[in-house]
Amino acid sequence: MRAVIAKEPGGPEQLEIGQVPDPVPDENEILVKVNAAALNRADIMQRKGKYPPPKGASEILGLEIAGEVYSMGRNVSKWKKGDKVFGLLSGGGDAQFAVINEMMANFIPAGLSFEEAAAIPEVFLTAYQALFRHSKLRMGENILIHAGASGVGTAAIQISKVIGGEIYVTASKEKHDACLKMGAKAAIDYKTENFADRIMELTDGRGVDVIIDFIAGPYFIQNLKSLAVDGRLIMLATLGGTKFEHADIKHILGKRLTIIGSTLRSRTLDYKIELNKEFIDFAFEKFENGILKPVVDKVFDWKDIADAHRYMEKNKNIGKIVLKIF
Repeated sequence: MRAVIAKEPGGPEQLEIGQVPDPVPDENEILVKVNAAALNRADIMQRKGKYPPPKGASEILGLEIAGEVYSMGRNVSKWKKGDKVFGLLSGGGDAQFAVINEMMANFIPAGLSFEEAAAIPEVFLTAYQALFRHSKLRMGENILIHAGASGVGTAAIQISKVIGGEIYVTASKEKHDACLKMGAKAAIDYKTENFADRIMELTDGRGVDVIIDFIAGPYFIQNLKSLAVDGRLIMLATLGGTKFEHADIKHILGKRLTIIGSTLRSRTLDYKIELNKEFIDFAFEKFENGILKPVVDKVFDWKDIADAHRYMEKNKNIGKIVLKIF
């Protein structure tokens, strides 16, 4: 089959479509003919050689797919050939075929295209995990979502709105309107404003109950200042770096803060299956009736994979960048 290949670690120019062996489903997996796959920051890091896939996972890029069931392992009972599915992988999505455990695959909600369905798994599962399992956001609490216009950010805004949270985001100025339309109460321009000062203004000095953060080091001190008593900081990535200086731990002790770091790709299969089931039970009908919506910024022909990576690295997208697989 054809798949996206990184000739060697480096820039987008290292990516090309080449020939690789067909994946073979094990007894509990299905083989999916991939129609669409979505990009993630993890793909950028893996392409650079800085984020290898978990042990046993495909080294082909791609964590989110949508397509049609092509064949099944001998123990598979949930699916039949031709079923339209989407799901989260540990790798291997940027290819004509991919294998996925039958319990990690989901029916595509009515009304969604393959491209829209491919934009769901990684970002919505990550947001759901952060909001329900880690922060336990409750109705009436307020939340600050950094990178509000990112894939996970747009998912987190929508889920927080369903929960009944009061939502604040950081994003570049040109992305504010999109965040506000999705449900944010206020948007802060991280390029020109001190978000901790603005949060205190917006909450009358109280701070926020929850922060969802992808930036890490450069935001850590301001995050501590922005949290209310008993606040929860959920750290999902280190896009800004892992180091910080002169943090005052009195904020952690004095405000009884909880700080949780979390990833999803390296979790066990059993954990992912349980999380996926919880999420689908929560979200499936909401996708069908439009309460939740995958946010697709741009669809690229997968032969333009290098351009898709360059586009993501420019940080101009609102929501997901999707590849159409032929």
